[in-house]
Amino acid sequence: MTASSSQVGEFREALESEAGVYQPKITVEAIERLSQYYVLLTKWNPRLHLVAPCSPREFATRHVLESLMLLPHLPQAAKVADIGSGAGLPIIPCLIARPDITATLIESSKKKAVFLREALNRTETKSATVIAERFEETATPDVCFITCRALEQFAAKLAKLIEWSPHAITLLFFGGEELRKRIDEQGLGYSVVSLPNSNRRFLFTINRP
Repeated sequence: MTASSSQVGEFREALESEAGVYQPKITVEAIERLSQYYVLLTKWNPRLHLVAPCSPREFATRHVLESLMLLPHLPQAAKVADIGSGAGLPIIPCLIARPDITATLIESSKKKAVFLREALNRTETKSATVIAERFEETATPDVCFITCRALEQFAAKLAKLIEWSPHAITLLFFGGEELRKRIDEQGLGYSVVSLPNSNRRFLFTINRP
């Protein structure tokens, strides 16, 4: 079921009114492309279960604006690998807001990979490629940043993901206390930012030696 015009309007209004809480700067063009992404996702979601059912406002804040909190951590022309991309979060909103970023989206589900390619095409996002494999089965990409928003679902793989990632790289992971516990177990230094409107979800920044 595709989003109605009123739902798209609610989504756009939330992006505009709540952006200051999350601190990203969003252009009018980016809002238009993010709206196209939202419409496409609502169309595919009943088949692929990309995200849990939520209101347009919640999708704008909980998913899109939270994802854009990565942007201050990504310098100009940053090269990023996004692991377990699924619905395209967090990386597609970041690519839309910052066309200078290039990314490799790694998603093990072939069907979700098809969605990701369609989302990139529909939003005219040309600076990304999709790999439909598990990260363990792919070559470590030439990137300076690795992002992941779905890590709570496979936190036990954190050690493998860190081992797979290049040295001297920055890992940007969204998660909760379980993820913090796993990071502590690896003995890595990190900083953490609480996500707005939540006391249980965080953005972890880890510098891999």
